[in-house]
Amino acid sequence: MTGLTNKVAFITGGSRGIGAAIANRFAAEGTNVVFTYARSITQAKEQEEKLKAFGVKSLAIQVDSADALALQNAISSTIKEFGSIDILVNNAGICPSGDFGAITLEDFDQIMDINVKAVFAASHAVVKSMAEGGRIISIGSNLGDIAVTGDTILYSMSKSALQGFTKGLARALGPKNITVNLVQPGPIDTDMNPADAPLADFLRSRMALPEYGTGDDIAGLVVFLASSDGKYITGSTLTIDGGMNA
Repeated sequence: MTGLTNKVAFITGGSRGIGAAIANRFAAEGTNVVFTYARSITQAKEQEEKLKAFGVKSLAIQVDSADALALQNAISSTIKEFGSIDILVNNAGICPSGDFGAITLEDFDQIMDINVKAVFAASHAVVKSMAEGGRIISIGSNLGDIAVTGDTILYSMSKSALQGFTKGLARALGPKNITVNLVQPGPIDTDMNPADAPLADFLRSRMALPEYGTGDDIAGLVVFLASSDGKYITGSTLTIDGGMNA
């Protein structure tokens, strides 16, 4: 990919799963990477050192994405230390499921805080200093388009919200030549959704390519959008789900 060397990428939830794969791919392209993590310090430090092995700068910051102010403060401190953030990847998210009748207002607040409010807060903090040619890429879900079961109502709602946000923000930032896009993964083999999960065979039965994707599959698309090759793509929702929504 072109245009990524010496840039600075800020990735929420970059210590594991899809976020870690994205961070690794950026580092391999010569991009300096700052990422947030919520829990395991050991895992985060291991990821930080892995990224540095590519010869780039890397920093892990412990932030719970449910705390919008803490997330914005992390972005501010990154800008002070690195000088800028060229690429924002809103990756952190949660995927609770359960019977609709058992959902509480607290459940609603938690998923909206992490899956929606954090995306708004991070993007709002970044654009204040993002230079021309910047990139904002959010990780949604193919379940933003469909509801496979009745157990993922809140999750589907939260991911659908990112579609409207992406389109509106792309319009707002187009005059600054900042692109805004949404990547919607389908079933990806991570610890949050392993390929041997109880619903895995059912999900595979819905797919045109009946196999789970990998974090690298998502990372490749994200890095393409962030590169100069993706400069004319904005306001778009790109679904990468093995044909599950076909």
